[in-house]
Amino acid sequence: MEITSDPKVKKVFNEYPTSVKQQLLHLRTLVVETASKIEGLKKLEETLKWGEPSYLTKYGSTIRMDWKEKTPEEYAMYFSCSSSLVETFKIIYKDTFTFRGKRAIIFQLNDTIPETALKHCIALALTYHKVKHLPFLGA
Repeated sequence: MEITSDPKVKKVFNEYPTSVKQQLLHLRTLVVETASKIEGLKKLEETLKWGEPSYLTKYGSTIRMDWKEKTPEEYAMYFSCSSSLVETFKIIYKDTFTFRGKRAIIFQLNDTIPETALKHCIALALTYHKVKHLPFLGA
């Protein structure tokens, strides 16, 4: 799998406070690991959308991640609110994750991330346009 990365993404990661940077780089690693295991996925684009590290594939829905100063103890992975991704995640992982609206999975800085579940969510997002017609996105 080919990863194309906008050099500005690295600059954004480097501007986060150290503890936040580590957590967001961990999310990035989970996105890249998940993408590399999706059959037929040939390219992952790492770019900035709204100034936030974002990940796109040909048949996927954009995944973004960020930390905000106004909520310093949490960070988030964002999904398109016009998709059915977060609504589906709420059904499948209602007792696993904390959600914000139809847009985000929220993590506390000291959380241990349930990686298997999050990788499943990431995979569904990265293949969204292939699975959006399936009940529960084929999960």
